This record gives sequence, C-alpha cells and structure tokens, in this order.
Amino acid sequence: MIVRPAGADDVPALAIIAEGSYRAAFAKILEADILASRDGAFFAKRFTSSWERMLVACSGERPVGFLLMTDGHIDMLFMDPMVSSRGGGSLLLEAAEQQGARSLECFRDNHGARRFYERHGWKVDREYDREFAGRSRSFVFYVKG
Repeated sequence: MIVRPAGADDVPALAIIAEGSYRAAFAKILEADILASRDGAFFAKRFTSSWERMLVACSGERPVGFLLMTDGHIDMLFMDPMVSSRGGGSLLLEAAEQQGARSLECFRDNHGARRFYERHGWKVDREYDREFAGRSRSFVFYVKG
C-alpha cells in the first residue's frame, strides 16, 4: 500500500469510495435519506474543487482510500470498506500528520473512527453539538500533539 497526492483523474474513484464508506460508517448515525443523498455524484462534485488537498491510499495502482485536509484540519478520511484494517488509513493519517495535520472532527457515535484516531495518539479536545444535514448532531473535536 502506498500514499500519493491525488490527481483530478482520481475524482471518480474517490467519489465511489466516499459513497460506500460514508454509508457503511454512518448507517447507525444518519437517516436513510441523508445517506442516499450522499452518492457518488454528490462527492464527485465536491471533490472537483478539492482534489488538490487530497492524499490517496493505493493498493497497487488502485485507489482504496483518501484523506482530505484543509489548513491542518482533516476534513475526511475514508477507506473502501472492502479493504479497511489493512493499514491504508494509518498510512494516510501518518502522511497528513507529516504535512501538518493537527485537528479533525468526527461524529461522537462513530466509535470505530474514534478508536482508530485514539490509537494513533489523537486526543479529544471537546465534545459539542452542531447542525449537520438539517439536524443537531453530536461531534468530537480531536487534536494531535
């Protein structure tokens, strides 16, 4: 598994990864209509303007995960559910840390992600509620270092 910068030509594959991972990770957190609205087209549109801030985990030449970062804040880290727990997420997180990642946010009830971040030395800075997809949701804010 390797990590490399994303290219514009990665957007379709990353959008498919995002759709599958989003639905798997948030099935017990978000409502079905919200999950359905976050499809490949939704993510492809978003990534068209943000791919330059993305890192891609590849198995061979095939993208299997990605990380999106803005000004030291990790906006997204998603792995293809079929290849999770194979080290790609850890490689992405380490690469982001080397590039200055210092904060991230996740749903409070995303226990798998929280265990992952905490295993990698990230610490909860605060818990809070904020609006997301039309409802108030509970989040945790993590910091590194």
